[in-house]
Parts: sequence; C-alpha cells; structure tokens
Amino acid sequence: MHNIRIKTQRLLLRPLTVADAEDVFEWVSDERVAKYMVYTTYTDMEDVREWLSFTGQDTSTYNFGFERIGDGKLIGSGDIGRDEDGECWGFGYNFRYDCWGMGYATEALKAMMEYARENFGARKFHASHCEPNLASGHVMEKCGLHFVGYGEFRKLDGSCKMRSMEYEG
Repeated sequence: MHNIRIKTQRLLLRPLTVADAEDVFEWVSDERVAKYMVYTTYTDMEDVREWLSFTGQDTSTYNFGFERIGDGKLIGSGDIGRDEDGECWGFGYNFRYDCWGMGYATEALKAMMEYARENFGARKFHASHCEPNLASGHVMEKCGLHFVGYGEFRKLDGSCKMRSMEYEG
C-alpha cells in the first residue's frame, strides 16, 4: 500500500484501508452510484472489505479515499495509474450520491493528476465514462481532457454493456 497523502482545499486524498468499509459501503451499495460503475451494486459488507484489502496490494495503481477535511467523512474514492505502455495515465473515481455536483470530483482528480505530473513525470492522461453520465464528461473536460471517441463499457460481471465516451489530454 502506498502512503501518499494529498491535501486540497476541501479534501484529504489518502490510502483506503479495510477500516473504511462502512463509509465505502454507503456509496457502493447505492444503485444511483453503481449504475455508472464497472462493479455491480454491493449488498454485502464482506465484499467491500475484500475489495479494500485488495486495493492495498495493487502496486500498479494508486488508490485513494477522498476524505472531507471539514468533518473527516470519507465521501468517495478514486485511483490513478500508469498504463502498461508507460506513456499514459488513467484514472477513475466515484462519490456518494449526496456529494455529486459539488466540485469534489474535479478537485480530487486535478490533485491526483498534478501529483502524477510532479512525482512521476506523467504528461498524458485518459479516462472514460458511460455515455449517459454526462456530468463525468464535464469533470474530465475541467481536468483538461478532450473527447476523442466512443468505446464500450461493461460491468465486471457482464450484466450490462453501454457505450462509453473516451477522453485524453
């Protein structure tokens, strides 16, 4: 597990731990959040704990919990990592539904991207979102990415397939 901590105006980006399971369950069990994510809606806290124990072992990606500084509440999570070719960095994120539309995603992603630029020499980034989730596209544009085409989005269990919108910058 990495020990990177990044502070923004309103957030502390920090490593996720198994102790975060209850907070994480609040958004991964919410159908409104999960419908745009690769995972299916979580219904069991043990599955969340298992996922959190795995994220700490993955050294190719830097996973973060997004903790609100004002009250210490974990409100989302995200990751950033170098692609296999080493040229481009990809990222993803998700937040509690009651935190959508407040600028937290843009704030967290810009901080992760800046950290990757300053500490790893990252110059090129990419991300995608399900086509219906246009708000994520706006976040990506605010982070300096531009729409480059369409792709395909699939749930990990194969239960859903949608067109995705791909961004680079």
